[in-house]
Amino acid sequence: MVNPEESMEITEMVCLESDLLDGQMKEVEVDKHKILLVKNEGQFSAVGSRCSHYGAPLVKGTLLGDRVRCPFHGACFNVKTGDIEEYPGLDSLPSYKVKTEDGKVYVTVNTKETKRIREMSHRVPEVCHTVVLIGGGPASLVCAETLRQNDYSGRIIMVTKEGLPPFDKPKLSKAMNVDSERLLLRPKEFFQQHDIELWMKKEVISVDTEAKTVTMDDNTAQHYDQLLIATGCRARPMACPGADLENVRLLESFQDAQDIHNLCAGKKAVVVGTSFIGMEVAAYLSDKATSVSIIGRSEYPFQLSLGSDIGKMTMQMLEEKDVKFYMKNNVAEILGENGKVKEVLLQNGGRLEADVVVFGIGVLPNVDFLKGSKIATDQRNNIIVDKCMKTSVPEVFSAGDVVSFPLAMRGDERVSIGHWQLAHAHGRIAGLSMVKKPTEINSVPFFWTVLLGKSIRYTGYGQGYTDIVFKGKVEERKFLAFYLKDDVVVAAASLNFDPAVACLAEMIANGKVITRVQIESDDLGWLQLP
Repeated sequence: MVNPEESMEITEMVCLESDLLDGQMKEVEVDKHKILLVKNEGQFSAVGSRCSHYGAPLVKGTLLGDRVRCPFHGACFNVKTGDIEEYPGLDSLPSYKVKTEDGKVYVTVNTKETKRIREMSHRVPEVCHTVVLIGGGPASLVCAETLRQNDYSGRIIMVTKEGLPPFDKPKLSKAMNVDSERLLLRPKEFFQQHDIELWMKKEVISVDTEAKTVTMDDNTAQHYDQLLIATGCRARPMACPGADLENVRLLESFQDAQDIHNLCAGKKAVVVGTSFIGMEVAAYLSDKATSVSIIGRSEYPFQLSLGSDIGKMTMQMLEEKDVKFYMKNNVAEILGENGKVKEVLLQNGGRLEADVVVFGIGVLPNVDFLKGSKIATDQRNNIIVDKCMKTSVPEVFSAGDVVSFPLAMRGDERVSIGHWQLAHAHGRIAGLSMVKKPTEINSVPFFWTVLLGKSIRYTGYGQGYTDIVFKGKVEERKFLAFYLKDDVVVAAASLNFDPAVACLAEMIANGKVITRVQIESDDLGWLQLP
């Protein structure tokens, strides 16, 4: 054993060579450090055992070749280098030395390593080149990190209207009272350390692509050589009488989440919208507000995206927590007293007492500041990009929820998908394009929603699906759902069926076509579930 006092390295025998077959992985320990040990083509490799996103045990994920995919949210890591290859998450895994001797496997660890940030360059003042990133979400952050990881030494400026550095926005509807420091994707010092200028509480109001300048809401202008537009989407406002009353809220920012949490405690809350944001907010408030009512236009929540069976199940889950549903309905008017919400009048004539109303009825792309520019958008106002995240204007790129991009798994069908994971992936592709290392986007969408501590995982792109085939039982809240179009699986969702969705995502990413015949078979051995 190496002296830990000198190098902090410790070597221990972790197993026998015969303990693992090719294509298998095992969690082992060295000095109480959990390590993921993998055997592939007769060779052993070892990396950190926990996903750098939320710490999920990777041994419960899926291994295909030299890549392991997290069972929770789909992040992927190279098992030889530890490098992150698919998102969410930012950091790579530490990799460890492995040796075999006399049929035994030894792993050497550095006791100080837990996560690993790829090496980054710094700004060189003599380099007269500026990249401006509009937006403070994961697309801008990953783009900035990708630039520095690829020896970009110019100036990087990130402009965001938020009062926080990039933060974990999906948590806002799941844990609305979380401390802001726990939400940050990177600490503030990170941006200083890597020469990334962070301009907060500033909003870009116009772009001049001929002069290569952006103008801010304080009337200052900034020149750019390359530009990334990653402004995301904003919550769609409700157009009904009374929508301007006090205590009518949208969930867009950290402060919005805090306000909704504080306003609803011990009060009557009405949530409008039964898609992901609305349902997560209602679930969160179910044990905090005195009553929670939720209004939806369809028969069941998630009906278009996940189907009626899963929608009915989620409805029952919340009903068990005394959430009241008013489906196939909508808001006619919000009635108030002294400027504050008092009652919600439904289109069917019903009335709901309310102290707070929260709307989650969809989103609109943040592109108003592009009016008059030459940057092309589609009929829904999403920015049109190619596979390398290039817009119609040279040296202008776009990424994240605001774009319409070609989805490889659907034959380059142009789509707009507001997934956290894809925003990361878009940012990386944009960064590589900026440094003239063009790489085409090839990510398989991966999404999750959390209701009352239960996670529904989803992969693929199911729009236009014509049939759903279930394994397990939805009513028992343990199932795997396959979404089919032309007898081919285009998406899948699961609850308490890990790592099935991660396995399917990896298979789709590798170009495998999964047919109705396979999924209707009683034998799911092809899915390689543990």
